[in-house]
Amino acid sequence: MVTKIFVNLPTTDLERSKAFYTALGCEINPQFTDENAASVVWSDDVYFMVLTREFFGTFTDKAVVDPRNAAQVMIAMMCDDRDEVDAVMVKGLAAGGSEPRDPQDLGFMYSRDLEDPDGNILEFFFMDPAHVE
Repeated sequence: MVTKIFVNLPTTDLERSKAFYTALGCEINPQFTDENAASVVWSDDVYFMVLTREFFGTFTDKAVVDPRNAAQVMIAMMCDDRDEVDAVMVKGLAAGGSEPRDPQDLGFMYSRDLEDPDGNILEFFFMDPAHVE
């Protein structure tokens, strides 16, 4: 059974990435942070490891894509309500992120995409629990 998730993301500027993610409300765990990587804590169960591109490349034999030019993964994170989606977007845009497309409002689900300064895509969304039932 999976109990925690660690998402590895490449960056060209580790200090910029740390500043971006702390602006979103995350904490940096210094125990797992050095000149090659930063442990970004979202919650007790969700962590990002932001890795320099060179260090990221040591974990795979595949080419490391440039997230500004190619999408390999989109990380979707559920929020408690629409206001929380908008609030995290305001923080992310103020911290140097960008919104690559218009918000998606399907009535029962509302989502917005945020690209971090390296181009990694974070999707923040709210889904009405009544619609799932």
